[in-house]
This record gives sequence, C-alpha cells and structure tokens, in this order.
Amino acid sequence: MSESNKQKIEDSYDVVVIGAGNGGLTATATLAQKGIKVLCLEQHNLPGGVASSFVRGRFEFETSLHELASYGPPSKKGSIRRLFDDKLKMDTEFVQVPEAFRLITTDPEDKMDVSMSFGVEDFINTIEKEVPGSKKSVENFFKIAKEIDAAFAYFGKTQGKPDQGVLIKEFPNFLKTAAYSVTDVENALDMPERAQKILNGYWAYLGLPMSRMNFTLYAVMVLGFAQIGGWIPINRSHGYTTAIDVKIREFGGRIEYNTTVDKILVEGGQVVGIETSKGDKIKTNYVISNASPTLTYCKLIYPQSEVPEKAFKEINARIHGLTGFVVYAGLDKSAEELGLHDYGYFIMNNMDTEGIYDSWSKLQAPNGLACTILNNAVPDCSPPGTCILDITTLFQPEAWKDVKPEDYVELKTKLAEDLMIKFEEATGSSVRDHIEEIEISTPATFARYAHLFKGIFYGYEPESWDSIVPRLMNMGKDIHIKGLEFAGGFGRRLHGYSSAMNDGVLAAQLTLGRIMKEREKA
Repeated sequence: MSESNKQKIEDSYDVVVIGAGNGGLTATATLAQKGIKVLCLEQHNLPGGVASSFVRGRFEFETSLHELASYGPPSKKGSIRRLFDDKLKMDTEFVQVPEAFRLITTDPEDKMDVSMSFGVEDFINTIEKEVPGSKKSVENFFKIAKEIDAAFAYFGKTQGKPDQGVLIKEFPNFLKTAAYSVTDVENALDMPERAQKILNGYWAYLGLPMSRMNFTLYAVMVLGFAQIGGWIPINRSHGYTTAIDVKIREFGGRIEYNTTVDKILVEGGQVVGIETSKGDKIKTNYVISNASPTLTYCKLIYPQSEVPEKAFKEINARIHGLTGFVVYAGLDKSAEELGLHDYGYFIMNNMDTEGIYDSWSKLQAPNGLACTILNNAVPDCSPPGTCILDITTLFQPEAWKDVKPEDYVELKTKLAEDLMIKFEEATGSSVRDHIEEIEISTPATFARYAHLFKGIFYGYEPESWDSIVPRLMNMGKDIHIKGLEFAGGFGRRLHGYSSAMNDGVLAAQLTLGRIMKEREKA
C-alpha cells in the first residue's frame, strides 16, 4: 500500500480505533497503556460522541448522560470507577445523584407518584409500602439479580469460558431466566402488577417493552443502581472523556480529530489498513470500530465483496435501537424556587410499556419522558438563582425519515413545547415562563455531530435471543473479518454508558490477546 502524497499521519499502527465514543476511548486507552501502538480517529472535533457537553449563554449542558451505573463510592467501586481510578489513574470527580428516581404517571386510571431511594432494602420497602403484599416477590427479584451478577463475575474469571457444571450447580436461576423477558420472570414470581410498574421504572434506559426486554440485562442494571447508586461527572461527560484523551496521550497513544475513516481495507478476509477522507492510508491488521456493525459492514469495508454473507445476515436479523429527542433549558429561577426538588423524573402517561414504545414511532409528543434537574445533584452547575432542566424522550429512527427540511424547525419547536407542557403538568411547576436559554437536539442533530447511524444512540435492541448472555457466549464466533472488532453500544455488552465503556475494554483485551499470539509465532 503506497503512501499518499497527502499523508499527514504515520503510515503504520498495530491497531486503529474508529471513533472516540465511550467504547472507542476506553479501547484506545487500554491498548495504549499496554504499550500497543494505537491510533484513534474521530470525525468530530471533540471526544466522547454523545458523551459530551455544550455551552449556551451562562449554561453548560450535559449532552445525554442522566446517570452512570457501575461507578459507585470508594468503599464499593463499580467497574467504571475501578477503570478510571485504579487502572487509568484518571483525575475526574463524580457525585452520586440524590435519589434513584421519581416515577410519575399521569393517566387518571393509572396515576402514580413514587419516589425511590437507592439501596436494595429501600427499594423493597418502598414498593411494599406502595403495594402491600409485594415484598416477597421483590425480594426474590433481587435474589435472582444477585445470582446473575455473581454469574457474570464468574464469566469474567473464566475469561468467557465458563464450566457448564459450575453454572448448573452454582447459578441455576441465572440459567433458568436467561432466555426470558422481564414480564415473564416478574409474573413467574407472582409480583403484583403495580409493583412491577414501579420496579420497571428504569425501563426507558434500555428502550424496549418489558414483554420483550431481556430479564438478565434489566435485573443486573436495577441491582447495580440499587446497590451502588447512580453517579454523574461534576464537569459533565466532557470532563471525563477529555481526561481519557489525556491518558491516551500519556500512555503513548494517538488521537486525531476532524478525521473521518472512509474505508477499512480488507484483503482475503484480513484487515490490512484504513483510508481516511483526507487521503491518509494507514497500514494495520487490527481495527476496532466504535461505529455500528451495520454502518461498518455496509459502508466502510472495502471492497464490499470482502463482507461475508454471514455478517450481513447477522446485522439484518437485529433490530436497531432508538434515537433521542432532547430539550435543554437554562432557567432563570432556581430549582427550589420552581418547586423541583428531585434530580431524576420518569414521567409516563402510564406504565403500559408496549403503548409507550409504540408512541415512539409517531411524530408526536411521546408518552414517556426521562428528565433531570442537574442542580439537584451538582448545585453549582449553573449560576446562583438558575437551574438546568433536561427533558429526554425517544423515537424510532424511522419516525423522522419523511421530515422535510422546510418543516424541521417548526416540528422540533412544537415537540419541545409539548414535552415541556407534559413536564409542567406532571410536576406542577411552571418552567416555560423562565426559559433563559433553550436548545433542542433531534435524531438529525445526533446524526450530524456524532455521525450516529440514523441518529441512533442506543445499540441493537436487547431481546433475549440477542441480549448480553448469547452475545458473550458467542464471543470469538462473531468475528467475520479477521482483525475487526467492535466496541461500544452495539457490542457484546450492549448499550448504555457503562456498558459501552466496558465493551471497549473487552474489545481491547481480545485484540491485545491476538496481537500477543501473533508476536509469539514470529
């Protein structure tokens, strides 16, 4: 492969990482720390993808994070805190959000207003208070969740090669529930319907109706939040993503921004290099793509004849997850003055998750919102006498495909106002009269700035046949082009900030193992 006359980057690397989102950053940092010659190429001018921030007037807004799972306090570190503090030795500061969530349903026939505190016992007792007689079933939910968590720890110790006999003997409920939905298992536990609705408050974080949501994945997420809380970076997501950038450079790795990868060059089923939109051609036998497999296989692999039929079948069998619509409002009154005392609000018409999911397919104000008041976790995140409100809802990407440019601004403005009205009606607060700054992100925004495929910031939908257990069990068999790995929300650990970062570490470890084997042979 001859060097281009426009070559600006050294022409050979052990590994090239495409994309500096959560998964791409942790993959790059992990490899650089191990002494691997690694290059990360990012089309945007900032790290993080949607893990970022932006400034409007007096306010710095968090782009997408509501709370980070798997972080935890110093006394009970989760996987992300261990990664940041112990492995990467990063200088970042996080704070625990004050409560698990406040769930408000507005349907007169299904009205609820329940505030949940962190702590497994608090979860159990609060639900028992709201739904007398539910305690045993909720206790059993957490008992199974703890067994699943222990099973995943065992998976880690065995490097993804568990002994089937050990699984059957020590983790029987993990095996029994792995193929079932949340609804299936909660019904089998004889959990009252109203208790299910409260316990399922976190469902929008994964974006799938509970009748299709894999129980294993949801149970571990709820357990993680209940045990070690939800956490956010004091300096927004941009604070920790830039800190990872600093560490990558300290370790000897390299990141180039404003650089789009146009092609992953493949010969005879083996990665041989990449080509950028600037004309750079870089030799490498290993690529970790932080882009979706759909985009990677359909657009980046060159020539397309090198993509095996099995890879196309795999991506076509999967269902793309959801994209987002976010209203960011800087308000000229404090949260206390506005009567907004909670950090996180889940506001739903009701807890018919099938119906809410269907509402995300229509261009109207959806029936489910996830909202935060950042000042109730980080009091000085905006000037005194002000506060920051984030209202997030979800859409299926196809809902936006026929929007015309001339209708776009009017549509997003109307949707934003409708969402703010829903928030006001649910909380009894008046926020529209106190808007100092407002910004609106749509699927088109995420597609434009982060180059997300169809604006999707979730990965593939986590149905039981394609959830975390089958993906991890299929590890190694899912390599369709030698030298190509994936990292991030579309990967084996599925979507969500923590999952994407852990998936980046996993992709790096697998790639490192293959490099070491090649070097041993040489």
